[in-house]
Amino acid sequence: MTLATKIVFIVALILSIIIPFGYYLIGEKNKKRYKKTIGVNAFFFFGAFAIASIMMFGGDVQAADTSAAASTATGLGYLAAALVTGLSCIGGGIAVASAASAALGAISEDSSVLGKSLIFVGLAEGVCLYGLIISFMILGKL
Repeated sequence: MTLATKIVFIVALILSIIIPFGYYLIGEKNKKRYKKTIGVNAFFFFGAFAIASIMMFGGDVQAADTSAAASTATGLGYLAAALVTGLSCIGGGIAVASAASAALGAISEDSSVLGKSLIFVGLAEGVCLYGLIISFMILGKL
């Protein structure tokens, strides 16, 4: 990528973040505001994504050699490992948030349910560990 395409890409990403937040902070105070904000945010995000895609894949086409293909596969492997870890931890965090708050409420009413409620919280935390194990397996194949 040339310097000009990098600058345009960075400006598009910055604008896709600044414009929706500015619209949200300056906008009127009612319930329709949230739907409009999400719509503006989605428009600018996907617009920046389209611009970035055009800029990334719009260059000259050259013959790929084996080292470029191997480097692409390695990069996608690292990306897959990062996505597995990140998304599993986000899902586990959401599950622990709801399970732990429900467990605390149940324990405050009846202390005999402590063991049963900790099992559910532990199962929710297991989702994060499974994602981490899968990411180690992916990294082991690279």
